[in-house]
Amino acid sequence: MNRSNKKSGIGEYLSSILIAIRTGVVQAFYIPSGSMEDTLLVGDYLLANKFIYGAPIDVPLTNISLFRLPAIRDPQPRDIVIFRSPVDEDRDLIKRCVAVGGQEVQVVNKVLYIDGKPFQDPPLAKYTDRAYYPAVANPRDNYGPYTVPSGHFFMMGDNRDNSADSRYWRAVPKELIKGKAMNIYWSWAPDTRGPYYTDWTSLPKVAATFVWRLPGRVRYGRLGDVIH
Repeated sequence: MNRSNKKSGIGEYLSSILIAIRTGVVQAFYIPSGSMEDTLLVGDYLLANKFIYGAPIDVPLTNISLFRLPAIRDPQPRDIVIFRSPVDEDRDLIKRCVAVGGQEVQVVNKVLYIDGKPFQDPPLAKYTDRAYYPAVANPRDNYGPYTVPSGHFFMMGDNRDNSADSRYWRAVPKELIKGKAMNIYWSWAPDTRGPYYTDWTSLPKVAATFVWRLPGRVRYGRLGDVIH
């Protein structure tokens, strides 16, 4: 392939992504918290397939849904799903579906059971706290049993000790589901070392520092990763 054809191919690929995003089939999301570590990291930018679950068509610049397109299938256990927060309608969340309508969920001393059988942790899931809370104090480590209602989905973060999820606000109804995470298109580590913008005189130093540190912040090995 010559250089002009290669450039044309890249241009067509990027154009396809932009068209998909604009038509609502694919949507870009940013990971702002560590609730899905180490599967997803703060600073990951990902694309989500909205068509597979039936893309909600929203009023522009709002979370008000006009209607949903027909779904190919519903979320399944182990899918990583983007959905509207059940407790804050202005926030989108991303968690892993662990159970669907009709299934029984129980957590016993941090071990997740679905229909009485241990649910295998995702490969990059983690626990960061050795303490075990009783259910009466905190549902994080001991929860249920709870039967997921029909048309609902039980979501949990892979960072099990640091995730606000269905253990706290129960299952997510289908109408709040927005899409399935597909792949990471950009990722960089947060930079909290400063300098910070204070006024226009600080701008040159802030800009220069940003450019200087950028190559070292990019997580090159994550770019293009398919999300599982």
